[in-house]
Amino acid sequence: MASAAAKRHAHAAFQIALERNELELWRGDLEQLAEAVRDPLLQAFLENPKINSDDKAKILRQVLEGLSPLVINLAMLLVSRCRLNIVSGIANEYGRMVDEQKGIAHAEVVTAVPLGADDEAEIARRLSGVLGREIVLSTSVSPDVIGGLIAKVGDKLIDGSTKSKFLALKKSMGGSAK
Repeated sequence: MASAAAKRHAHAAFQIALERNELELWRGDLEQLAEAVRDPLLQAFLENPKINSDDKAKILRQVLEGLSPLVINLAMLLVSRCRLNIVSGIANEYGRMVDEQKGIAHAEVVTAVPLGADDEAEIARRLSGVLGREIVLSTSVSPDVIGGLIAKVGDKLIDGSTKSKFLALKKSMGGSAK
């Protein structure tokens, strides 16, 4: 979950990229920036209060060479404000916004057993039909589901699990559902 600050920065970056028709360029550059600042040595260097900001900026510019100058400026702003910890949140939120712009939704599907490629494709196709958007699936396994699946797309939850059906049946028969 992106912080409020990460969302603000992502929104600003999205607006700039949209105006410049550079949505995918920014996505790639923000992902590269996030990858770079995950490096423990670079993190330690940039967070060291004994190193002056000019030296930090010089090294960061070298590491980010080849990225958009505006993305590098964003990185410099975040370094100066000691906010590099939100870069991954910015990249994730920005990617979500670009996908939304393109009509792509991400679905998290939980099943009791691992799905095969054909099953994943069928679930994506059905969710796409229901939601009217292209669906990108990420799947996980939880034995608590018992059977069926639970799909979460944005703020929508589709619970087609055997466990929830069993609990609903139990409740309708007068038993307490736990």
